[in-house]
Amino acid sequence: MAPSSVVVTIEKPNNLSVVQINAATAGDDSPLLPADKQKAASPKQFTFSILLKIYRAFSCISWLAVGSNSLFKSIKKRVSQSEASADEVEEQDMEPRSRGKLYNFIKAFLAISIGALVVEVVAHYNKWNLNLVQPPWEVQGLVQWSYMAWLSFRLDYIAPTVMMLSQFCIVLFLIQSLDRLVLCLGCFWIKFKKLKPQINGDDYDVEDPSSFPMVLVQIPMCNEREVYATSIGAACQLDWPRDRLLIQVLDDSDDPNLQLMINEEVHSWRQKGINIIYRHRLIRTGYKAGNLKSAMGCDYVQDYEFVAILDADFQPNPDFLQLTIPHFKGKPEVGLVQARWSFVNKDENLLSRLQNVNLCFHFEVEQQVNGMFLNFFGFNGTAGVWRIKALEDSGGWLERTTVEDMDIAVRAHLNGWKFVYLNDVKVLCELPESYEAYKKQQHRWHSGPMQLFRLCLPAILKSKQISMWKKANLIFLFFLLRKLILPFYSFTLFCIILPLTMFIPEAELPLWVICYVPIFMSFLNILPSPKSFPFLVPYLLFENTMSVTKFNAMVSGLFQLGSSYEWVVTKKTGRSSELKEVEAEVAGAPKKKKNRLYKKELGLAFLLLTAAARSLLSAHGVHFYFLLFQGLSFLVVGLDLIGEQVS
Repeated sequence: MAPSSVVVTIEKPNNLSVVQINAATAGDDSPLLPADKQKAASPKQFTFSILLKIYRAFSCISWLAVGSNSLFKSIKKRVSQSEASADEVEEQDMEPRSRGKLYNFIKAFLAISIGALVVEVVAHYNKWNLNLVQPPWEVQGLVQWSYMAWLSFRLDYIAPTVMMLSQFCIVLFLIQSLDRLVLCLGCFWIKFKKLKPQINGDDYDVEDPSSFPMVLVQIPMCNEREVYATSIGAACQLDWPRDRLLIQVLDDSDDPNLQLMINEEVHSWRQKGINIIYRHRLIRTGYKAGNLKSAMGCDYVQDYEFVAILDADFQPNPDFLQLTIPHFKGKPEVGLVQARWSFVNKDENLLSRLQNVNLCFHFEVEQQVNGMFLNFFGFNGTAGVWRIKALEDSGGWLERTTVEDMDIAVRAHLNGWKFVYLNDVKVLCELPESYEAYKKQQHRWHSGPMQLFRLCLPAILKSKQISMWKKANLIFLFFLLRKLILPFYSFTLFCIILPLTMFIPEAELPLWVICYVPIFMSFLNILPSPKSFPFLVPYLLFENTMSVTKFNAMVSGLFQLGSSYEWVVTKKTGRSSELKEVEAEVAGAPKKKKNRLYKKELGLAFLLLTAAARSLLSAHGVHFYFLLFQGLSFLVVGLDLIGEQVS
């Protein structure tokens, strides 16, 4: 018997399209089959799906919470182990009124940037875009509507302001770059023409000591335990007739034991026939300027014609006076002869290498060009010889600023005295090896000039001894461009505006501003020290990192805040003395070193890294890498991982 047949009817779904199939595959709610043909989902399956999603969400939140808690605990432990952060020291000792204003600004900027980054990430993954959503009724949700309102407000009001500020900083940046380029061209011209300061007349008669002028050598020091013996010994070995030379050791130390040790060192050299005296002030006011002023008030100083100033870590060669004093002969208008610094520890660590690049450019280019073509430059405070008459005519040492060397140089220039710079005469000295010491030094070097500018501006305008051209050079180039504009645009352009433009893409900086021109200028800066070419990129990043310290110092000096009047002695290590290194090894293991945390640098590090993360959303290439490496540079410095750590 034939099997019974079964008729199967397949209903064709109405209006089935490829778009619906793709949408359903992607997880869309549009059904493939009619509703009555779909299999109803089990309540157990639905509950399990909901619980799984909740579990994943809580797992993610828990992981973030544990990671953040661990990070904050590590930071807290690091802070508690540190003796005190450099910023806390500054706030306690230097900034009683303006405590932490810049740091608070950085924290606020960082918080806003993190919030903006979260919003931008949400907008990116939801594909919210002002150009894609035209009618306001198509916007879904309050968050998206708020984001679209922000985009419109940013485009109409914020972007033009940021663009105007960035263009202003770019103009300053180009002016300063042009100044550097002109200085380099002047240096190339000096090298090409082999220009050097000339000596008038014959050499001094060695057989007739009375033909040598009377020279006073001053060694100001304050708690220089590591280097006092080396500097005194180097000064006592200067090649000059003993009856025409007097060495003053001007000790401002507050440690009685150290005072005794320095006095004994002076006494030992006096027994060898050296004309040397020890002076200690009972009233220690005015820092280095007060020390020098007190020493110049001695009655016997009037018997001397020149005074050589050597800081405690400077070791001149025996022929130092033989190479500098003759440049005064036959030139009654010359008031100062400045020698170049040379560094015994320039290869000690990365920090000392980067400092060496900066200072080599300063001496090889800035000082040499200004000395050759303008007969004026800033006195470096040491390794120089003054005509005592020039000091007296200019009012002597004043205690009104922390840059007494620049102060006396400007006043002497306004009185018509000329300066000579000798690039071939080098005096050995030390570079600060810890970031803490370097930061304090840079704070003093950048706050003092702004103090001085406020005080000297009326005298510059009223001076009748120099031409209008030299007045303009003094005001616009020496003070404003190189002491005020440089730290201002470095900090504002690369640490504030650049990360800001990542959240305001309408004001994006061009590549030549953040890459091509800075690299070219860094290349010019590194030319005087060719062995440092491998450190070209670290040098560029480090200079931008130091801009926060220089900017803070410039503002404190310009507005006469408390920190601008603090004179901190730069910490010395005494590495120039091999004997001291041997003694340290014999004495036992060195003290345990501890890191400090620098909050401003850490805040800027996280700010720049946040901006780098935002730049990824816009597929920026060079901008991303610059922000990333600049942020890492701030992080390294903020964690005190550059240079010798301090005990």
